[in-house]
Amino acid sequence: MKNIVLLLVGFLPFLMFAQPKNGMRAIGFTLLNPEGEMVALDDYKGKVILLDFWASWCGPCRKENPNIVEAYEKYKNSKFTDGKGFVVLSVSLDREEQPWKDAIVKDKLNWEGHVWDKSKEITRKYNVRSIPHSFLIDGDGKIVAQGDALRGIGLHVEIEKLIK
Repeated sequence: MKNIVLLLVGFLPFLMFAQPKNGMRAIGFTLLNPEGEMVALDDYKGKVILLDFWASWCGPCRKENPNIVEAYEKYKNSKFTDGKGFVVLSVSLDREEQPWKDAIVKDKLNWEGHVWDKSKEITRKYNVRSIPHSFLIDGDGKIVAQGDALRGIGLHVEIEKLIK
């Protein structure tokens, strides 16, 4: 019995920080947007969500932003099998507020969903170890794709799978 307890205690840190898997329910959170208002993942319930972790100082993130803008414009009014509309919720890992806000404008990230994970609490909960990193969440709140599968044309392929 003692060995089982020690084994469980040994694996606990790995279980606590395991990245959410496809098919799992997305982890809820509430963070501040650029206007200082609280935004929750649940605010987008019933929609297909691209949860995108990024930062203004991240070259690959900034390079991927035009693809995300294109996907948003293409799919924002689409009808999905289990969701109504497509939204992007961008989670910034920036250390400073102004570069984040400037990048939103410069990269023309024209969706409402921008939040700042200043404390990195949500980044840790999702076990994001490098950026850019995205999660595609269906209208039922389940993760259906993530990571490199959502970069470039892969983002469009995964979104198309969810359209009616």
